[in-house]
Amino acid sequence: MKTYITLLFLILSIASSRAQTYRLQGTVTTKTGKTVENVTLRILDTGIAVQTDSNGYYSILAPSKNFNLEISAVGYKSIILPIQIKNNPSLLDIVLDTDQQAIDQVTVQGRRINANTETLVKLENSIMPVTVIDRRTIELMGSRRLDEVVKEQTGMAIVNDIGAGARAIGVQMQGFGSEYILVMIDGQPIVGRNNGNFDLSRISVANIERVEITKGSAALVYGGDALGGTINVITKQIVTDPQAVVTASYGSNQTVDVMLDGETPILNNKGTLSMGGNYYHTDGFNTSQGLIKGSTLPPYDNYAAHARLRYTFNPKNAVSVSARYGLRRSFMDKAFEGTNYQTGDGLDEKDLNLMANFDHRFNARWRSMTRYYYTQFNFDNFVALTQGDSLSQNTFGQGLHRFEQQISYTLPDRLDVITGGGGTIDQIDQNILSDINQIKTFFAYSQANWDIIPKLELTFGIRYDKIVDYGWRLDPSAALQYKILPNLTAKIAYGTAFKAPDMKKLYQVSYDPGINSMVLGTNTMRDVINSLRESGRISQYELQPIYDEIKGLALNAEMSKSYNVNLVWESPNRKLRMEGSIFYHDINNQINRVLIGTDIDGGLIYSYRNNPEAYYQGGDFSFSYSPIVDLTISGGYQYLIAKDRSIADEIREGGKYFDPIFDPNGGTVNYNPSGSDYWGIENRSNHMFNARVFYTYQPLQMTFNFRLNYRGKYGFSDRNNNGYLDRFDTFVRGHYLLNAGIEKKFPIYRLALRASTENILNFIDSKMPFQPGRVYFVGMTYNLSKK
Repeated sequence: MKTYITLLFLILSIASSRAQTYRLQGTVTTKTGKTVENVTLRILDTGIAVQTDSNGYYSILAPSKNFNLEISAVGYKSIILPIQIKNNPSLLDIVLDTDQQAIDQVTVQGRRINANTETLVKLENSIMPVTVIDRRTIELMGSRRLDEVVKEQTGMAIVNDIGAGARAIGVQMQGFGSEYILVMIDGQPIVGRNNGNFDLSRISVANIERVEITKGSAALVYGGDALGGTINVITKQIVTDPQAVVTASYGSNQTVDVMLDGETPILNNKGTLSMGGNYYHTDGFNTSQGLIKGSTLPPYDNYAAHARLRYTFNPKNAVSVSARYGLRRSFMDKAFEGTNYQTGDGLDEKDLNLMANFDHRFNARWRSMTRYYYTQFNFDNFVALTQGDSLSQNTFGQGLHRFEQQISYTLPDRLDVITGGGGTIDQIDQNILSDINQIKTFFAYSQANWDIIPKLELTFGIRYDKIVDYGWRLDPSAALQYKILPNLTAKIAYGTAFKAPDMKKLYQVSYDPGINSMVLGTNTMRDVINSLRESGRISQYELQPIYDEIKGLALNAEMSKSYNVNLVWESPNRKLRMEGSIFYHDINNQINRVLIGTDIDGGLIYSYRNNPEAYYQGGDFSFSYSPIVDLTISGGYQYLIAKDRSIADEIREGGKYFDPIFDPNGGTVNYNPSGSDYWGIENRSNHMFNARVFYTYQPLQMTFNFRLNYRGKYGFSDRNNNGYLDRFDTFVRGHYLLNAGIEKKFPIYRLALRASTENILNFIDSKMPFQPGRVYFVGMTYNLSKK
């Protein structure tokens, strides 16, 4: 608490020392009188910028009486106005014209977006479809962590990869697992994955302005880690006035979430400073009552802090530096019913992210951004019996240095080019490693968006990657977008990608006591297995045939081709928007986790191998409809087929998967399989859909929302151990998750109160240890500063 008081005092002290400024304020509307939110107003002389709020209101501070003001918003014509302040404050209402040539290429939950100031990459130029969840939607959903935000989006699922354990809450998108989806903050990657999963529950949404999600390959700009897409967390960047906000919530499982966030212009309005902190606690929960004593998702405390300083030297030069730090501590006692085998499992995870950017504008067309990023992730995990005997202790550290130089060239309404290049050093520090502890990569890319004619846009690009020990590769990408009608747009996209195995798949050894499993990197697999044999923990009878097949083999790099056809239609009055996509992803040498054996206590031992011909294909559809101003109805559906083509071929050709199918329940061998008996890749559902309703009753300043999510049946594990999923294996049944929330605003008190209920239908499955039963939360947001 002392830290938060100090933070608030610092912000208000800085604010009170500002030099003489001149305020311009007013409302931005359309010609029909409808207010426009998220409009960017920028003082061209200084670069100072603000955005309109949900009521179209803006307020901007200028260091002088005379300046030029640029007003821009997606879907509206940009204008530049010469401003002369006569009264302080001065009032100016602005009217925008709709730009019929503007194409809104992103699915925004009823809202528009603005640029990320920390990169020259423009979201609207993405080759693949993009979804944006804005700050207001996140608030109304009552989301506290990033996984809670993305799991309600069309075609996205939160999963525990098999063998990864309850602390690996990853994401799946269009069939791609978490290891193929790059998680970023302000366009820079975050490291620290548990067996391939980046745990989204590590990230608080406390100071998030929006979340940008790319569905499909984004490897052209971000490399092989974005082979399946990106989740880019954009923090608040445009600071208008000094303010501080406190948000707090409390709910089931003794969950506490408290955030304090503050920001202010400084240094005669040439600089901005924002700081904040977050504390999160949960007692965890148990989804396996009657089978396990203790928790399936452990109790933990999460501490996070962030700070950003941005300074504009002049209209051409600006610099920004930021830092984020997170610490999560958890401890979990667990015992299986009917046994005396009880473990205590502790885990400390630490995140540090540092970023520095230098932004230089040569002229109206040429711009440069120099970026450096460093991130470090450490965890310390120990497992012990309650009698005090230590089972294992494992420490792991990963650090990433990343330098990038970006240059952009723009011809308004004609050509947009971005070129970048740089390198990374990915370092690993684990107590089992010796002389090999880093991977160096070098990259370069270029992408051009060319408006050939007003209705036709061509996007094309190429990426160069050189990864030490894996050689180099060129990957092209292209897209063609055509406006069939004024409100109907079609887009065809193609992208290729290259991904080398990461340090964890090669070298890490990890143990998860929650499901009694161990995962071995391929380069350490043989040594660890030999050590277990010598200690009597495993024999040749516990090893699977796959072990002899892959031991000593190096993992090959993965290569993919992605195809996407996209249609977007929006009604002339912008009340209804529909989007549909058909996608196909073809992956050669996809790296999958495989079971290689068990120890004498039944513990599962996994490693990795290349699957020759994996593919994901399907389609998705989403819509948003606002019949009246304060009501929004939206939803989406995805159909997905996810398989390894080589398995079906082996079955049809009478190969190694042609053995008769065994039914573990009946204990009988039924029949020789056909290609149709192959279900597909685990953790993938054929059907997923969602529906949402948001309604605001203005007289009472109250907003209600209802959200329904369905995920169809999906394979969990190969129960009959024949090397692929068939109907006799273990599945998670199809299920619905129904959530509801309510918010009441008290504008005069600068206060908003919220209450929500999640998983109203109380769905629980022991194979989903991250999904609690029905939970309740109440919360509030209080603005400490007056507008």
